[in-house]
Amino acid sequence: MKIDKYNIDGKKNSIEILDKLISAKINNQLVSNVLYKSYANYKGRNAKTKQKNEIIGSTAKIYAQKGTGNARHASRKAPIFVGGGVAHGPKGEKNYKLRKLNKTEKKMSLASLISEKNKSNSLIIFSDFTDKIKKTKEMNNLLKKFEATNSLILLDKNSKDKIYKSLKNIPNVKTTDINHFNTFDIIKYKKLIFTESSIKELELRFK
Repeated sequence: MKIDKYNIDGKKNSIEILDKLISAKINNQLVSNVLYKSYANYKGRNAKTKQKNEIIGSTAKIYAQKGTGNARHASRKAPIFVGGGVAHGPKGEKNYKLRKLNKTEKKMSLASLISEKNKSNSLIIFSDFTDKIKKTKEMNNLLKKFEATNSLILLDKNSKDKIYKSLKNIPNVKTTDINHFNTFDIIKYKKLIFTESSIKELELRFK
């Protein structure tokens, strides 16, 4: 499928992209499942208490089994004593089961979201940046020109070297590469921007 490609002057050209990447079926249920699993796996699971067998100390009985008139007890590691183990407390990461997220699910959810951006005219493809843009103001003006002041920008390595510094201090803009973004990033930002090389690099994963 051919879509528009722009240079920094706004001149329009076209680029051929795989249909399965930019005109895939939009599957909201799949995207929802991927987000749910991703959030569940990223969730912090640090709460942990020591059980009886993890307490360091003597295992000797605190007093004789019989003849004292007191209830029978073993060591002070028992949960009823101060400093003893905790019964049924949280066990850290062992308490939680990681939800499996396979590669096909990830790919299909990304294609679904990218296709949705394309359908809503929120997908922008730039030619690779060959000239260095040093000033934030210059880069900000470029984004305003394309109504992309709230955007996720996925750059190829060469373009990143040329313009990354000029994008660092612009609010509501995230700049990264195709190896470091996820479904949440695409949903969070209104516009999705690729360079020609970055979308071609992503395209290879769908062939």
